[in-house]
Amino acid sequence: MALIDAHALADGLRLADALIAATALEHGLTLLTGNTKHFTGVEALKIERFEP
Repeated sequence: MALIDAHALADGLRLADALIAATALEHGLTLLTGNTKHFTGVEALKIERFEP
């Protein structure tokens, strides 16, 4: 819940996004997403933009 508390208002991070980010952080994975806006404020999260 810490990710939601820290980023819900500023970045629009919702529960599902927080769970995805937490999973990527826990396993040291890079998050592949088409919507980087919600995840950019999460420190230490490696993000790669997906473009079809």
